[in-house]
Amino acid sequence: MTLELDTVAQDLLFREARTANTFTDEPVTDEQVQAIYDLVKFGPTAMNAQPLRIVLVRTPEGRRRLVDQMSEGNKAKTASAPLTAILAVDNEFHEELPTQFPHFPGAKDVFSERPVREAVASMNGSLQAAYFIIGIRAAGLAAGPMAGYDAEGINKEFFGDGEHSVLAVVNIGKPGEDAWYPRGPRLAYDEVVTTV
Repeated sequence: MTLELDTVAQDLLFREARTANTFTDEPVTDEQVQAIYDLVKFGPTAMNAQPLRIVLVRTPEGRRRLVDQMSEGNKAKTASAPLTAILAVDNEFHEELPTQFPHFPGAKDVFSERPVREAVASMNGSLQAAYFIIGIRAAGLAAGPMAGYDAEGINKEFFGDGEHSVLAVVNIGKPGEDAWYPRGPRLAYDEVVTTV
């Protein structure tokens, strides 16, 4: 064995973890979500940029507003999930950066142009979103990440300031009946990795 993580944890986080499409009605608590965030906030990002912002959709009104923006195949599962998180990036994340970067002098100047900030936000927010999904699994919950939605509609409905951009919508909870589609194939090591 060349991995330090024990096989039970490997299975929980990767091998046995699946994208859930149905959920039980068991609630997901604020304490669970905070524990997830407090674990995954340590994931690496470039220059310690932390652009991910999370909107937890719990209220019936919030759920209706979100479901209206989902593609047809994602409406029912989003309507019935015990918790849904909208993962977005703050394109003005640089305002939250520390004033001093001992390892990156002048780093704030790098983000003076909006296209640069948006590219950095998208890459680093995607990293943070992946860690968030792993954190959900670490909490013993299932995640149902989705990209089938009207991004412009979600941005307008939930982030009217024009400073945030949705990355993904993730249903969260305990898996319900017939939660899994058949597992899709994965590329083999030799199909992905080259050495130069």
